[in-house]
Amino acid sequence: MARPRVAITAGDPAGIGPEIAARAAADASVLDACEPIIYGPSNGQSFVPGQLSAEAGRAAYEAIVRAVGDATVRSVDAIATAPINKEALRLAGLPWNGHTDMLAHLTGARDVAMMFHSEALRVVLATVHIALAEVPRALTQTSLEATIDLTARELPRFGIEGPRIAVAGLNPHAGEHGLFGREEATVLTPAIDACRARGIDVAGPFPADTVFVRARKGEFDVVVACYHDQGLIPVKLVAFGQAVNVTLGLPIVRTSVDHGTAFDIAGKGIADPQSMIAAVLLAARLAKVCSVKSEV
Repeated sequence: MARPRVAITAGDPAGIGPEIAARAAADASVLDACEPIIYGPSNGQSFVPGQLSAEAGRAAYEAIVRAVGDATVRSVDAIATAPINKEALRLAGLPWNGHTDMLAHLTGARDVAMMFHSEALRVVLATVHIALAEVPRALTQTSLEATIDLTARELPRFGIEGPRIAVAGLNPHAGEHGLFGREEATVLTPAIDACRARGIDVAGPFPADTVFVRARKGEFDVVVACYHDQGLIPVKLVAFGQAVNVTLGLPIVRTSVDHGTAFDIAGKGIADPQSMIAAVLLAARLAKVCSVKSEV
């Protein structure tokens, strides 16, 4: 593959997505790595910057559908998505909580996971956009095993063979032998043991207040976090603007930025495109890896 074709979806047209998509598509490093193609609103609609609306949510969704369709038939080799607004999706009558579950639906993928990838730290989320109170119920042995299995299977695409996986505990001090919660003993440890029995290099559960430090120092290649903010706070602290959101488990390559629609600065021309650039570059790199594997 000479230069892969990367679809850049513009995200919510009332947010900073169109601006960072355009700037990423014009970036010299992006043009050297791939052929960027922007997917935005198709009917010439105009949107008020920073204004939440059903129309913007629908337009963002329709651009994603077109890009996924083209990626499925290989008209494009990968997708890099600018941020969408979850409230706008709901106003438009769409049921999804974000790109991850939407893309799983559109592609028919069964097991997917959100990973944030940076040179400093990699994090995979065992649960995504749900209320914190719902996490213990959603985090089952079966679901955690699926996330660990998927992580082990997908990390070689990033040049990490036999990844060393750490699992963060759900409770303070990873439960402290049941003093602060039983999920480590009843859910996390059995899932980890089952995956280890299948030959996966996974360990834990470790206290979440130290496991990310250990991973950043090189002891682990990736950390599986139990819930959204547990994983995203550390990765954004050490790599905000350089981290890339990757959906694991899709039949297509999809990357995204590590931030939201930023309605407060939309239309002002000051949005930083670096995470969008990083997302497009990683999409191009992963597309080439997939192309090589398909030829073998």
